[in-house]
Amino acid sequence: MSDTLALATRLRGMSDDALVAVLRARGIRVGGIKDFFDLAEAFLDRESVQQILTRLDRTTLAVLAAAAQLTDEFGPPTAGQVAERLAGHPGPSGRGVLGESVTARIAVAADLLLLEPNSNSIAVYGTVRDQLRSWPAFGLPSLDQLVGSTAPSALEPVPDVDQRFIDRVGAERAFAAITAITELLAGVERDPARELAKGGVTLPDSKRLANAMSVGLDSVPVFLDVAEHAGLVARETGSWMITETGGAWMLLSTGARWATLASSWFNRLPADIRGLLGERTHALWGSGLRGYIDWLYPAGGDWMDQRIVDYTRDAELLGITANRAPTGPGSLLLADGIHAAERAMTALLPAEVERVYLQHDLSVVAPGPLAPHVDARLRSFTDVESRALASSYRVSTSSVNRAMAAGETAESILEFLRGISLTGIPQPLDYLIGEAASRYGQVRVGALDDPRLDAQSYIRSDDELLIGAILVDQNLSSLGFERTARDRAVSRFPLDAVFWAVSDGRYPVAAEDPEREIVSLRRQRTARPAPPGAVHPLDALVERLRLGAETEDEETGHAWLIRQLDSAIKTKTPLTVSVTMPNGALMDYQLEPTSVAGGRLRGRDNRAGIERTLPLSRIAGISAAE
Repeated sequence: MSDTLALATRLRGMSDDALVAVLRARGIRVGGIKDFFDLAEAFLDRESVQQILTRLDRTTLAVLAAAAQLTDEFGPPTAGQVAERLAGHPGPSGRGVLGESVTARIAVAADLLLLEPNSNSIAVYGTVRDQLRSWPAFGLPSLDQLVGSTAPSALEPVPDVDQRFIDRVGAERAFAAITAITELLAGVERDPARELAKGGVTLPDSKRLANAMSVGLDSVPVFLDVAEHAGLVARETGSWMITETGGAWMLLSTGARWATLASSWFNRLPADIRGLLGERTHALWGSGLRGYIDWLYPAGGDWMDQRIVDYTRDAELLGITANRAPTGPGSLLLADGIHAAERAMTALLPAEVERVYLQHDLSVVAPGPLAPHVDARLRSFTDVESRALASSYRVSTSSVNRAMAAGETAESILEFLRGISLTGIPQPLDYLIGEAASRYGQVRVGALDDPRLDAQSYIRSDDELLIGAILVDQNLSSLGFERTARDRAVSRFPLDAVFWAVSDGRYPVAAEDPEREIVSLRRQRTARPAPPGAVHPLDALVERLRLGAETEDEETGHAWLIRQLDSAIKTKTPLTVSVTMPNGALMDYQLEPTSVAGGRLRGRDNRAGIERTLPLSRIAGISAAE
């Protein structure tokens, strides 16, 4: 039976969860797949096979290559025969592969649909054998090379350097990364960052975020990548937005924030590399590490190169290493786990404070990293000016308006400031908050529900000069305001969009309900999880395949039978065709199918030396030719 036919049958018998898992693991594109035969062909495509082979470690590749070689020589081997072939190889890697290891690696390859385990043998698919056989021509290892080389000495020992210096550098980097990612989340929470069609954040948003984070433009995608891996941001409708996890992260202590990022980094490490680093926690991550990874993943190529760059870059960024040497918290992370590492890093990070200095120039200065709950509340009615060990914030009319739109009052703001101030409340600050509160709501925005109007919201103000200024403001021209009265205009955009655009324009705007009562608004800028009814594309594919395969009898369904026969005709695969005779008996014919038409199968019976024509309605089943 052809590989396509065999794999299509195998796929059809797998559970939905198993199908989705292997589709995800292999990165199969769902487009153009109409049935299980199309899916089997996608899995057996040589490009797809090569892509997954590059991600396998040396031992798994050696087991797969040995099984492929034995298949070419003698037919499908047993696991024991594969183990014997490797054990008898002169290379050190081959001698180190034991029977248990072979069985485990065969299971890995089977789960990835690179081979089919039968009761007593292993059938490596033909395209996998072809791909492995072609490797030497492209500079990739043969079986002899896979098992014939010794692992390099993995890592160099750390030179005699003061560990306190390494830890101090690592802690400084960790704090800087946490600060930058905090500002990144605050930035995309307030205004999502648009993503380009070809990937990456648009230049205006990159500049905005880089300025808020106090980093270079090139660093924005790096921190965005770290935040995405930790689940703090996500893409939704073409924009990067903060997630609920990201919102909760911003309320954690500095040490706990680091632990979240470090755990994400650690969990992405391949198991072999994780074990290696855990055993050698006082070694440099230089060329020795790179050489070992190149040996362990001999076909890794660009994919592994990029992963190594990302892992080592992020380790330096998060203070897990400092100048390629593991820090104290980094060593604990690798050897003992995140809890021990978090305690060690927390001791190295600057202590958090809960009190600030209020200045006459309307600035707020924190003498150290603010406790998260204080920082979050302060951000609600200030704008961050600088973030470092000593951060500064500034109160303005627009920032107070923003807070009042979310439900704050002058009294609640002043009460909070009295509780955290080391210097009392300066008169200019007290005056600004009171003045902003008195002017708040001079402009009102409300929703419209009138099908006769091509508008979703309105804006009004008793101050004709103020509403006139809004209507000629070029920054608000995209809202398409149409004046309907001296004190009123309408927009085709919904209330939320109009309100926040006018608020960002620094106008004293408030939202109101139909009774003209002021209501609080909060920006809904969190990336939402998929709704309960939403179907993932892979789940949708599996469901579509199941519906297409439904017949009165799954094993003998007419459409399924014809698809199997078409596959055998295409690959000229001999079959055993079981036919129900008029007396009810089953008769097996060894045929090489040539065509299916008019409800009949035509095929060459090489044993009898004749051409046979069999009615499809009489075919009880087909199998590989004996």
